[in-house]
Amino acid sequence: MVKSNFENLQVYQLAEKLADEIWNIILHWEEFPKSTIGKQLVRSVDSIGANIAEGCGRYNFQDNRRFVRIARGSLNETRHWLRRAYKRNLLTNEEVNRLKPIIDELSPKLNAYLNSIGNISERTTNNEQRTTDN
Repeated sequence: MVKSNFENLQVYQLAEKLADEIWNIILHWEEFPKSTIGKQLVRSVDSIGANIAEGCGRYNFQDNRRFVRIARGSLNETRHWLRRAYKRNLLTNEEVNRLKPIIDELSPKLNAYLNSIGNISERTTNNEQRTTDN
């Protein structure tokens, strides 16, 4: 199967890695935490990669940027649920130590990706406008 453009993005691959790590942790929780915090956590973490993918499928860079901003919001929501899970003794220190470096790498990569979207198109559009104005 040929990879889509979004699957080649490091930021997407990190989002997938984080989602898979969290999924594997939650699978071992008892039913009540799994059905409350666990479901919220899985939804928010899966939303990061889903929004990156959806943005890549859009026809203009403004839409893509909007979906990456939503992905960034989902990352913050994921952080919230991880804090709640840790506070409620659902995460071990070992699990936190496994997740933290992924989150610490994903956050600036999301911002860098957001900043990179549209820059070439914006310059091309601005240059084309200057040419037609002269």
